Amino acid sequence: MGDLGEQRWYFNARPFRSTRTGLPSVTAQRPVLEEYFRDKVAALPNVTFLERTDVLGFLSTPDGRQVTGVRLRSTAADAGSAFNLDADLLVDATGRGSRTPVWLEELGYERPVEQRMAIGLAYTTRLYRRRPDMLNGTQFINCIASREFPRGAFFGQVDRKTCIVSLTGILGDHPPTDPGGFLAFARSLPVADVYEQIRHAEPLSDPVCFRFPASVRRHYERLPRLPERLLVLGDAVCSLNPNYSQGMTVAAMEVMALRRRLSRGTPSTIAFMREVGRIVDQPWFISTTNDLKYNGMAGHRGLTARMGNAYVTRLHHAAAKDPAVTNALMRVAGLIDRPTALMRPRVLLGALRPQKPGTGPVE
Repeated sequence: MGDLGEQRWYFNARPFRSTRTGLPSVTAQRPVLEEYFRDKVAALPNVTFLERTDVLGFLSTPDGRQVTGVRLRSTAADAGSAFNLDADLLVDATGRGSRTPVWLEELGYERPVEQRMAIGLAYTTRLYRRRPDMLNGTQFINCIASREFPRGAFFGQVDRKTCIVSLTGILGDHPPTDPGGFLAFARSLPVADVYEQIRHAEPLSDPVCFRFPASVRRHYERLPRLPERLLVLGDAVCSLNPNYSQGMTVAAMEVMALRRRLSRGTPSTIAFMREVGRIVDQPWFISTTNDLKYNGMAGHRGLTARMGNAYVTRLHHAAAKDPAVTNALMRVAGLIDRPTALMRPRVLLGALRPQKPGTGPVE
């Protein structure tokens, strides 16, 4: 565990100036993190898990104005027939594959408008045995993809004996899963640190690729009506480019909003989904606007997107010298501060300082 701003961040092969952001960074492996939270939830006395069970659809009142539960079926070999599970409140957190739009239509409601940005992202990950000299005392190295260098990498320590390397590429430029191709991709990065650290390291796993074809947002907040006692959150509402590490943060913000509303009674579906829409607005804007900087990325590049990307690129260059800019970028990326924080005088001054020829943003 460390401070997010004190790790080694690179943009266009230049390191950000380190600073203390006050934002803790925990680089545990995803299965470890998920098991930790699952165990915490399972320990709650009023929680029961129904494993190996499919959801077949919603149950509702005869007029369809309120969801009253779900229809379930066990996938076990000795499973019986489908059965009903009544619910006072139903929360869909089933992720990108959510069937809620289909089931809403079956109840006579509109499907939410779906917004997509095809990014053709893939990241290939491999574990290595940690050596004492790896990372030189820091927690991770993050090589940020840019328009000039669209390949990226994350290299970090996940426990005392293990390091993780994730190589990223967009628009079909996917990191290979064969060991030789994996190393060659790492060597192509504008920052040599990752390749030099792993070229002679002992691998603990084969490279594994995960593909993420598109960022997707479902605009439930725009629907004129929804059945009561049904809420949707997490990736079932908005699935963000994982390169920006915002998905779990957004889901946590939505859960906190749900907790506040439950403290006052059963929340209105329309009111809650509008609040979720407001929570999603900022990370969706950051993610999709930033993705438009890449050549070949399909999407409308309005004046706001063009100016915003040009300004953020200047901030990335300024962060190589100015820790205040590093701090501002980390806090906005971590969804602690709003993007308007990047226009504060101290940060603006850093972005407007003259840059050496050949180091400024490419328009």
